[in-house]
Amino acid sequence: MSDMRDAIGLRAGWKNFAETQYEFEPATGTLWGYMNQRGNPCFNLGLLKEIRNVGNELTANSGHLDFEGAMHKVHTYVAASRVPRVFNLGGDLALFMLLIRARDRDALAHYARLCIDNIHSQIQHYQCPTLTTISLVQGDALGGGFEMALCSDVIVAEESAMLGLPEILFNLFPGMGAYSLLARRASPRVAEELILSGKMLPAARLHEMGIIDVLAKDGEGEAAVQAWIAKNARRRSGHQAVMRVRQQVNPITREELDAVADTWVDCALRLEDRDLRMMSRVVRAQMERMDAAAAAYAPVPAAGIAMAAG
Repeated sequence: MSDMRDAIGLRAGWKNFAETQYEFEPATGTLWGYMNQRGNPCFNLGLLKEIRNVGNELTANSGHLDFEGAMHKVHTYVAASRVPRVFNLGGDLALFMLLIRARDRDALAHYARLCIDNIHSQIQHYQCPTLTTISLVQGDALGGGFEMALCSDVIVAEESAMLGLPEILFNLFPGMGAYSLLARRASPRVAEELILSGKMLPAARLHEMGIIDVLAKDGEGEAAVQAWIAKNARRRSGHQAVMRVRQQVNPITREELDAVADTWVDCALRLEDRDLRMMSRVVRAQMERMDAAAAAYAPVPAAGIAMAAG
């Protein structure tokens, strides 16, 4: 069975958790990781821990995984989502509001560290220099969702996807790597413009800016990822070496990310009631959007979240 699957290039389930599902494609050595949340598709503590556990396993096994009784090399790790039209809506704002009102700096810092654990591990390719990371954005990626996409080597996005950093709408900023990652992919000026505007931009615009690497038609994102993997299979070693050089020449260190996260915690604790009310409006807009999607099998427009600030 395994030999037949390898021969025809199919993939099969590897692990399923409460918030994530993983599939492995032996023929190409591709691990597909899908966020698949039932509630608000944000980075809650459960999702962060599940992603971290898989990353730890890749690190411990030097980029290999146990599949059908044998160890297989993972050449490519693809982060994606099975939530219709949503990649990830970012930080757990409901949790933030509780912790800010409780003045619980330690808990806010703990949340930030979990985020940085995942971001830095992905930037470092899980300590495996021959592993390539890809983010497949088939829906909206806001705040931390955009940050997660940015920490991959390659971003593939479908045309209808909207990406942005709305935190400034409630007087905060994206503190889990957005500035560091955008400054390297584009420039510090572009990073600040995107962060301070709070705007959501279409994937096509970000592709023009060089932030998204591959623009795919709607419904063709996975095919675009597979095409990219096939195209680069013969030059995999060279491509992976360039990704290592990128980090060597312009490194994003754990110390840098931790320092920015500390600034984020300080900023969060300075939020006033009016800021928290705005954050609450964004949470309601997100929940209403997901309720509408569940009821009608079609999400409300992405702009609805931005309109919550109007």
